[in-house]
Parts: sequence; structure tokens; C-alpha cells
Amino acid sequence: QVQLVESGGGLVQAGGSLRLSCAASGRTFSSYAVGWFRQAPGKEREFVASITWSGGYEFYANSVKGRFTISRDNAKNTGYLEMNSLKPEDTAVYYCAASDSGFLPYYFDSWGQGTQVTVSS
Repeated sequence: QVQLVESGGGLVQAGGSLRLSCAASGRTFSSYAVGWFRQAPGKEREFVASITWSGGYEFYANSVKGRFTISRDNAKNTGYLEMNSLKPEDTAVYYCAASDSGFLPYYFDSWGQGTQVTVSS
């Protein structure tokens, strides 16, 4: 499996931006789809976005479409989540995930430890 480490979380005001990074090691990163999920207090983990191994296709949850952008740099073994126009309801622990089976949410089976994003109103 691939090992994943997220960074870039923090506290931001509503309307602000953050960029999360997901550094991968272990197996060949470029053969994995990358996804981002989040879990707010008292709620189940939910899908945010995913991107294919080549970066050719992106998939977003409706709640973040138009505000968040997922990307990857296979040369750096790193995935990214650019988050703009942040809202208080985006507050959650954000997890990076990887899959060698596909980019749809149910395929992801390797997980990072998570990074906290807090959006103040």
C-alpha cells in the first residue's frame, strides 16, 4: 500500500482559502487515484473530491463543486486540494486517500491521518 501524509490545514475566516497537500510514499503514486474526504464532529466521513491516476478526470461532491479544486503532481508524489470561498460548514478533519482500483469514492482503501480545517464565521 501507499503511505499518505496530509498537511496544510488550519484556521481561516469564512470566504478565505487553504491548500491541502498529500505526500505519498511507498508504492508507485502515479498508478493510484487520489481522493479527499472529510469528517465533521458528530458526522460520518464524506467524499469531497477525487482525481484519476493521470489527472485526466476530476470528480466532486456537489457541496464543494466550483469552490474546491483537486490536482496532483506525480513527479512530486503529491496530491492537492485547493479550497476557496470556504464556509463554516467546511469545518472538518480532511483525509487524503488513495486507490489502485478506481476513482469513485467506494474504491479508496489507503488513508492518511487527517488534517484539521476550521472555518470561522
